[in-house]
This record gives sequence, structure tokens and C-alpha cells, in this order.
Amino acid sequence: MKRIVFVFVIIAIVFTEARAQDPHFSQYYSAPLYLNPAFAGTGNNHRLIANYRNQWPAIANGFVTYAFSYDYNVAEVRSGVGFLATVDKAGSADLTSTTLQFIYSYKVQLSDKWVVTPGLSFGYGMRDIDFNKLVFGDQLDFSDRGQAPTTDSQVMNNLGSANYFDFGAGILIYNKTFWAGFSASHINTPNKSLLDVESKVPMKKSLHAGVKIPLYNGVFKRDRVSSISPSFVYQNQGNFDQLDVGLHFNYSPVMIGAWYRGIPIQQDTKDNVSQDALVMILGMQFDNLEIGYSYDFTISDLSSVSGGAHEIALKYSVDVSLRRKVKHKDKFIPCPTFTK
Repeated sequence: MKRIVFVFVIIAIVFTEARAQDPHFSQYYSAPLYLNPAFAGTGNNHRLIANYRNQWPAIANGFVTYAFSYDYNVAEVRSGVGFLATVDKAGSADLTSTTLQFIYSYKVQLSDKWVVTPGLSFGYGMRDIDFNKLVFGDQLDFSDRGQAPTTDSQVMNNLGSANYFDFGAGILIYNKTFWAGFSASHINTPNKSLLDVESKVPMKKSLHAGVKIPLYNGVFKRDRVSSISPSFVYQNQGNFDQLDVGLHFNYSPVMIGAWYRGIPIQQDTKDNVSQDALVMILGMQFDNLEIGYSYDFTISDLSSVSGGAHEIALKYSVDVSLRRKVKHKDKFIPCPTFTK
């Protein structure tokens, strides 16, 4: 019975106008290209990142999201290039959304200390459902009549897949200790409907900023200096608003963090939860590898049934700063990384 009910929930998602929000990573600083295309090439390395999120694992066939990205700083032309692949799955019928994006950014050095970077993303998306996992009521009613079960042919014939282009843009300003940015996803409001109807995805807007504060500024040089890094992300998509705010403490090779998600000044509404989750983060850093794990403690009305959310982030980088010479006068300024 639970299986059938969940199938009806998935069908309702398919049929109704797309009001669902994009997947969200609690470790958003470890998914920089997903947050803002302007982050492409803001480091001095080749950077490979993998993200995994399992949301509400206590609910059968909940939400699972994967993201894989690569970006690189092409210093000779003051540009950053990147690639991002995102896969999101939901429900027992595997409602799957896949997006492939090419990302480009350009760096404008305002001074010896400040850089502004606009960025663009050009994406192609696909959305489908596994028909073999759908169970309709009329497939269950005729099994004892000695005849082949009939199916809801009208629904089956109308259900299909969606293919669409998806565009985004962003801008970032930063120095060695501070960054702030704004990004917009789904600027063209693509149609993701699996039926022959229009079901556009609303534009997602994100405002984000952070600062890295060293806890030692003395005259003696230290091999390791601890730091704290407060930051926030505010997102709006359609009628949905979300705020993430928190703090990292870093003393290499260990990083710990605590986060709050919700908008406490708002009361719960249809699309917003005023008290959503508390997030605890633990990370380890090696020469070229960073590993982060986080768990969302749900504090909304779903706390007793959701099982929170698990998230893992892996980042691997290759330093190429000593292998080439940049033939222009601008000094490269990397965007601050809050995990090192």
C-alpha cells in the first residue's frame, strides 16, 4: 500500500506545475560551481569536486543528488573554464533530472587586492521517469479474472521525457579574505514537464558572502594558523525562500563547522519552513585532497520521520602555479578557501 501511495505522490509531482526547488547542498562552499558560475577558475589549480547528498533517508526512496565538477584558471587570458554535471533522483519510480553545464568566467582586477568576476553557464537538461516502476490501480484489479491487466493508457501515452536548455549567470567580488556574490539560475525558465503542457521552472536567485578571519596576527611566523570563517547563502526561487548561515573553524588538517537553515522571522507557509535544520560539518585536509562530511538535524515538523540528510564532498586539486609563467602584469589573486 505504501508503494502505491508513493507512486501517486510521484505522479502528482509530474502532473502539477513545477514548483519544486532545486537540490541544495549544505556544504555549498564545496560545490562552488553549483552555487555560482563566477567561481570557475578562482583557484590557481585544476580542481575536481564530487558531491553526494542523501536527503530524508528514513523515508523510502527519498531524494538523492550527485554533482561532479571540474574547473581551471586559464591565467593567460584571465579566464576560468569549468564543467558541471548534476543528477537528482526522487521516488520509487526514479524521477531523474540530469543537467550538464559548461561554465565560463572572466577576471577583472580592480586593484592589487580586489578582483571582480562575472560568469556564465550554458546547460542542457534531461528529465524522465522509469515507467517500469509505475503501478496503476487498474493493474491490480484484474489479476484474478484470468485476463491480462489493463493499464491507464491515457496517462502512459502522455507521459514522456523532457529535454531543455538551461542558462545561468553570476558575479563575484573578492580579495584574499573576503568574497561576496550573486547568481541567477534558470534565467530562461525552462519547461521540465513530462506531459504536453507547459511547466516552467522559476528562476533561482542566490546572494552569498563570507570572510576568513585568521586567529593569529603576531610577528612570529607559524606553519599553521587557525581561522574562523562565517558565511551565509540566501536563496529565492518562486515562492520559496531559504537562508543558510554558519561558521567554520579551521586548524589544518581539521575543519569543523555548524550551520543553521531557515528563516526564523517568517512563520511556516506552504513553500517555506521557518525552522528547517541544524547542520554539523567535519572535514579533513591533505596536500591536494579535502574530504567533508555533514549531517542535517531536521528541526521542522518532519524531524521525527525524515532521518535528516547525509552529505559527502570530495575535492582534489593539482597545483600548477610553479609550472608556468603568466605573461601579463596582473598578479593572480585566488578566492579565499574556507577549508584551508
